[in-house]
Amino acid sequence: MVCLGKLSKGGECMSKRTCGLLMLLVFFSVSVSGCAYFGAKNEIKAAEKATAELKAAGGAKLAPYEYCSAESFLEISKYVLTENSWSVSKEFASRSKSAAEAGLVEVKKKK
Repeated sequence: MVCLGKLSKGGECMSKRTCGLLMLLVFFSVSVSGCAYFGAKNEIKAAEKATAELKAAGGAKLAPYEYCSAESFLEISKYVLTENSWSVSKEFASRSKSAAEAGLVEVKKKK
């Protein structure tokens, strides 16, 4: 008998079905983690854009709380991304974008 799979602990062959399921599980694990990474990167880009718009609109003087919050959350998001905590990084980037958008609303009220 030819062994098509890897040997299990007892020296017996794993079935093709078991090998296929393991390979499928590994594929989905890698895919999901990759999606989380790119989701975090995209959210960071959106937060950077919103924060830059707030800065250009004079948010540092007209909406200092929102501006500082947006900057701080963005920096934390970038740091957490380097630690491979992608979902946490995405959450902080989302908070940064929200703070920047709130700051833009405040700036428009004051002008």
